[in-house]
Amino acid sequence: MTTQMRASDQDREQVVDRLNAAVGKGLLTLPEAEERIAAAYAARYLDDLTPLTADLPDPKPTPPPQRDRRPRFDPRVLPVLAVLAAVIVVTHGFAFPLILVAFLAMKFGMWRHGRPARM
Repeated sequence: MTTQMRASDQDREQVVDRLNAAVGKGLLTLPEAEERIAAAYAARYLDDLTPLTADLPDPKPTPPPQRDRRPRFDPRVLPVLAVLAAVIVVTHGFAFPLILVAFLAMKFGMWRHGRPARM
């Protein structure tokens, strides 16, 4: 009875992908890669796959995407600005604050969860 784990098709494909990437980086020649790929597809056990990539550097994990750290405008401020603008218009009689609130509503009112809404 054997204690080795059988290799799945997914295990073989991962090794082949890593070998192809090594060829693309210039770590392996094409004949070396062809030989190792043939051995990978012929492998029955996981232990048969390990030596095929043992001399290759570990693949680097991809870094997580950078979050945008710029401050965002909070749309909950718009009703407060609208009330203030209305008070200024009623008490002083000029409409400039309403133009400012309309501009802010158009510019920032479409933002949801830090991303612009798709139109």
